[in-house]
Amino acid sequence: MNITKIIGKAFDYRLRAIELYDTQAGTIQERVLNRLMRQAAGTEWGRKFDFATIADYDTFRRCLPIQTYDDVKPYVERMRGGERNLLWPSEIRWFAKSSGTTGDKSKFLPVSREALADTHYLGGQDVVALYLRDNPESRFFSGKGLILGGSHSPDLNSRHTLVGDLSAILIENINPLVNLVRVPDKRVALMSEWESKLEAIADSTLSKDVTSLSGVPSWMLVLIKRVLRKTGKATLEEVWPNLEVFFHGGVAFTPYREQYAQVIRSSRMRYMETYNASEGYFGTQDDPTDPAMLLMIDYGIFYEFVPFEEVGSEHPRACCLEEVELGKNYAMVISTSSGLWRYMIGDTVKFTKRDPYKFVITGRTKHFINAFGEELIVDNAERGLARACAETGAQVAEYSAAPVFMDANAKCRHQWLVEFARMPDSVERFVAVLDATLKEVNSDYEAKRWKDIALQPPEVIVARAGLFHDWLAGKGKLGGQHKVPRLSNTREYMEEMLALNV
Repeated sequence: MNITKIIGKAFDYRLRAIELYDTQAGTIQERVLNRLMRQAAGTEWGRKFDFATIADYDTFRRCLPIQTYDDVKPYVERMRGGERNLLWPSEIRWFAKSSGTTGDKSKFLPVSREALADTHYLGGQDVVALYLRDNPESRFFSGKGLILGGSHSPDLNSRHTLVGDLSAILIENINPLVNLVRVPDKRVALMSEWESKLEAIADSTLSKDVTSLSGVPSWMLVLIKRVLRKTGKATLEEVWPNLEVFFHGGVAFTPYREQYAQVIRSSRMRYMETYNASEGYFGTQDDPTDPAMLLMIDYGIFYEFVPFEEVGSEHPRACCLEEVELGKNYAMVISTSSGLWRYMIGDTVKFTKRDPYKFVITGRTKHFINAFGEELIVDNAERGLARACAETGAQVAEYSAAPVFMDANAKCRHQWLVEFARMPDSVERFVAVLDATLKEVNSDYEAKRWKDIALQPPEVIVARAGLFHDWLAGKGKLGGQHKVPRLSNTREYMEEMLALNV
């Protein structure tokens, strides 16, 4: 008997709700906004902006300013000190510590018990529902799900709250019944020292029947390689023969796809991207043939979008979901059941479809290169690297890029530091294909590269093995949701990394 078919029926109600995304997106989002304002009307924030009198979205966006973390920080510090009813009515004891890719300074994002239920856990439930819908013969619940997350610890600045990676907060608060179908156990899952944790996870899961993986592609690959070394096996299905799906997120999967194909060769293996950030769960890939994700619109999140060119302006104009244009780059703004109001999270997206609304992540509002008017974003970089790998047989493990503003010969260019899992047949050809692809996908870059007048051909420096691991380790950012900054408009990160490339 296939127990997954029986358990899977419990997800049918969510599939029916998701079907409404096709025809009722505007109505669904309107209900979310009204519910959030109604719940928070008595908070300090709700009274300040008179939520009780706001009757529609136009009034909402006219009355409330768009927020950044610096705007929210004073409220966060007060909540961490034990004050209540500031941004959200219920007590908030958990704060998700950001990965801090924009600097050493940590950010602490409030995570309410309502957001755990109506956003993060609902997102995890829905990704399983969508997976089972498309894979009716799955035996997902016949084995264990291996979840690779971060850690948490008491907030040393306050006796009232706890902080940690979002993944650790989710593991700590999860329904005990879920622990029956996941590994490793909580003690191992929440270990703080990364190398010891990987070793413990590998040791404790080798004998388990693992059917699914969940985590960040870069760090999961590190664990997989450790498992293979310990067992002496060539592929992961030799260790876990019933493995069938990897739910991944946090970084783009494209640079790692070929490496996963080498260590997991089973034709049954499936991959689903998810978008679960510290601020909320936003998207799930619902079609394996389409890289775009479905925007999850009936959670405790109301969405707005600021055109990328208006980011940083004094009064950026935001639009609601029904007002977005396909193919346009937007910064995402959210209002949530954790008390974030019109909060710009720093990610940029582009919509590919309406009814239902589907999108791809294009980068970060602070992770781009525009030193010479080229407006290079992470989406461009990923596409360029993917083609360069395909045409030269290369595999990229990690990378980062920054501008060279002017060298001794008065030449400006982009400098790429690339750690290869497999070297290209020719680094020169790799550079040429990367450059040509960037010109193809970005007209601003193409214009600045015209006849090498404003911008010289890119430079690729081959990084030594383990460079990015060592750079992250030096910043205390190994594991969990910590990421290498892909693009930077300054040379701060690049100079630090080059100093280690010896």
